[in-house]
Amino acid sequence: MDFNYIKPKIFTALKNYNSEQFVKDLISGIIVAIIAMPLSIALAIASGVNPEQGLYTAVVAGFFISFLGGSRVQIGGPTAAFVVIIYGIVAQFGMAGLTVATIMAGIMLIIMGVLRLGDFIKFIPKTITIGFTFGIAVSIVAGQIKDFFGLEMGAVPAEFIEKMIALGENFHTLSLETCMIGMLALLIQIFWPRVSKKIPGSLVAIIVTTAIVKFGNLQVNTIGDLYSIKAGLPEFALPQISLDLLGQMISPAFTIAILAAIESLLSCVVSDSMIGGHHSPNAELIGQGIGNIMSALFGGIPATGAIARTAANVKNGGRTPVAGMIHAGTLLLILVFLMPYASLIPMSCLAAILIMVGYNMSGWRSVVNIIKTAPKSDIAVLLITLFLTVLFDLVMAIKFGMILAAFLFLKRMSDISNMRQWVDKSIDDKNSETLKPVPDNALVYEIFGALFFGASTGLSKIVFDEGKNVLVLRMRNVPAMDISGLEALEELLKLCKKRGINLILSHVNEQPMKVMEKAGFIEKIGRENCCDNIDKSLERAESLKISRSC
Repeated sequence: MDFNYIKPKIFTALKNYNSEQFVKDLISGIIVAIIAMPLSIALAIASGVNPEQGLYTAVVAGFFISFLGGSRVQIGGPTAAFVVIIYGIVAQFGMAGLTVATIMAGIMLIIMGVLRLGDFIKFIPKTITIGFTFGIAVSIVAGQIKDFFGLEMGAVPAEFIEKMIALGENFHTLSLETCMIGMLALLIQIFWPRVSKKIPGSLVAIIVTTAIVKFGNLQVNTIGDLYSIKAGLPEFALPQISLDLLGQMISPAFTIAILAAIESLLSCVVSDSMIGGHHSPNAELIGQGIGNIMSALFGGIPATGAIARTAANVKNGGRTPVAGMIHAGTLLLILVFLMPYASLIPMSCLAAILIMVGYNMSGWRSVVNIIKTAPKSDIAVLLITLFLTVLFDLVMAIKFGMILAAFLFLKRMSDISNMRQWVDKSIDDKNSETLKPVPDNALVYEIFGALFFGASTGLSKIVFDEGKNVLVLRMRNVPAMDISGLEALEELLKLCKKRGINLILSHVNEQPMKVMEKAGFIEKIGRENCCDNIDKSLERAESLKISRSC
């Protein structure tokens, strides 16, 4: 049995590996770790867990995703896409529920990879991915309002509408000092790339605002005011599992798995275009699954491929999984030796970092472009997915979006499926299509589009003329057929036999032919009446005309 489809990319990427590439991977891994550090802390806090758990995730999941994944350059870790889901799970079920859900999601990802489902992720419409990504971005930005403005209020409700109402009612309690620190952090991230693209603006914002708050003795909440930070290595711990908890976590785990699969494979596609390579989607899913399981067992949160960090890895010279593993090792050193200093970081600075993350992931230009140029049905799918993500949850958004997109696709396929009759054309009409001469005893109809349950009723519209004893169906433009299309052909054959008409099929493609052969339809119609092309079909019709006259 061939297992190459799940073979980690590291086995092929390290062929002909040399010291020059190692230096590039080393430099890239360190730079990406510096980028990932503030993001990991900010995403952990936004998700409702302790700051160090974001680094646990980047270290453990990041290592295994690089080591066992299907991409040469993928960087794994916590991402903004999971924030809303994790926050909801932790609020309702605590860390025990999140750990179980993450392990279950990891198992689902491994099963998806083994069953070769990595290739099917591409069938999720772009309108759905853009819709829920924008919706997640809106939710992330809304979740930062309290810390960015320093509002004095209790716990923020998880539901979007209740959250906005509570924030509005308490907005008068904002702190000017906190707001100014948040604005400074935001401006640094916006304008710093003009100074240097190597050093991340988020890191500069943390250093500058932390120094101002510390040495200026400003009354601004820091991480240490709200969280007790634990330095040191992540500890292995098995979760306490019950059947009741397993049942409750199935739906959240499925959402985590689907989102991890989509985001990681999208990241792989983006990185492939940057390095001119090809990832292994099923190996990537298995690497993602193992990474998430290990992350949960060491106190981390869900992880996936991070598009921005992966792109940074490529731009800084990383070309093998070694860079991702060095990124994880560097973060481990930061976790052990520098984590206590994280308590000094202002909460409004982290809120500003997440606001920038939400803005960058929103893809608002794509949303505007779709609204301007796409068909109304695509716009409807995008907006419905967006609003369901914001107002309810991602599970409902993806389910409803997929169902709606599927029905709209079937409607489009039905609309483009049609049938026309070959008729005599005037030779003088230069705009008419030249068709082959049709024997006077035959009718010729050409079918366009898939012959499936949404389009099979077209066969009932065939008009039989008196004096005709042959009906030719030209099927070269029928790529596929389902059981409903076959039943429509069965009914047409019965009607033809009743009227004494011979049914001839011309140029049947591979998939429809397999369906008809399996059902015994070819024997019913007669193999001599199933012709390779229209010329042979018309010859067959002519022969039936001669036999009738005899």
